[in-house]
Amino acid sequence: MDFSLTQEQQQFADAIKRWVAKDYNFEQRKHIIRSEAGVSDTAWSALAELGAMALPIPEAQGGFDGSAIDMLIVMQELGRGIVIEPYFATVLGAEFLKQAGSHAAILEQVAGGEVKLAAALAEKQSRHDLFDIVTIATKNADGFVLNGVKTIVLHGAQADHLIVSARSSGNQRDTTGISLFIVDAKAAGVSRRDYRTIDGYRAADIHFDQVQVPASALLGVEAAGWELLDAASDYGVTLLCAEAVGVIEAITNATLEYLKTRQQFGVPIGKFQVLQHRMAEMFMEMEQARSMATLAAVKVSSSDVEERRRTVSAAKARVGQAARFVGQSAVQLHGGMGVTNELPAAHMFKRLTMIELSLGDTDHHLARFVAQPGFKQAA
Repeated sequence: MDFSLTQEQQQFADAIKRWVAKDYNFEQRKHIIRSEAGVSDTAWSALAELGAMALPIPEAQGGFDGSAIDMLIVMQELGRGIVIEPYFATVLGAEFLKQAGSHAAILEQVAGGEVKLAAALAEKQSRHDLFDIVTIATKNADGFVLNGVKTIVLHGAQADHLIVSARSSGNQRDTTGISLFIVDAKAAGVSRRDYRTIDGYRAADIHFDQVQVPASALLGVEAAGWELLDAASDYGVTLLCAEAVGVIEAITNATLEYLKTRQQFGVPIGKFQVLQHRMAEMFMEMEQARSMATLAAVKVSSSDVEERRRTVSAAKARVGQAARFVGQSAVQLHGGMGVTNELPAAHMFKRLTMIELSLGDTDHHLARFVAQPGFKQAA
């Protein structure tokens, strides 16, 4: 299979790379993190002008109908620049709308960079099991009433609309009885507590207290939202794997440069064979992660649900292992400086740590992988 980029894909990647180098360098990023908003309207507008917002949106809604492979390219470049804008949160939210086949007007606004989205899926008790839901959706004459709390919603306080999972029937951990809704983030009864995560991103805990939403807010079929939730989450996992590859490449390059310039006993420490071996191991981990992220991007749209789940979980587990090894190795090779905020490597390591924990950590996806039908027979 030919994994080389098309001319259009390479041009798009180069455009984002130039923007990051010119307008989103490390010092500018630190300034944005320290700001009250935690994100940059200027950077968001630039992403929209580059076409990054329109890329995954269907042509009918003013987008480019980009594939997961196209998105892999974007996420890798954003990963290299450790860009903290709410791009991932928005395109994940847009994926729910795309798969549900509804709210075309909001998708048009996403394509134009006019609105931001966030996926409010996790709860305090759920950890990585997105079907573990106690937020309740009660049907009434005007639609539905939502009550509950969602935690660690990435860029939840910066979003204009929220994708919310709620239980309309069944028991707490049933995959049946789940409904999905799009909710105006400023609707009566919605309260958000914004905070900074360890990697400089923003997240929020969101309370829904008697939040009335119309029947049109329902995504898909009432009480049958698990398949949509599972599929869209796998798309999100694929994007995270791609971003991780970009971060891994950036931290590997930064470490190699450090070994070339840091001197000990009158020579660059990169001359020491044991450190050369570690760099070789980091490179191999990076290439394995790249291959698995690419495979996930190819298979995430597969009509074979078991194949999609199996491949995406295998990729997340392998990329998570690579992220941990490369990140920890980079910190070790940088010495004490590797954990200081003055160096980009420390920020990259923190982002890799958060990616590994997002939408299921390595252990979760290993368990999901082996639980898929056919695993024991294949083994």
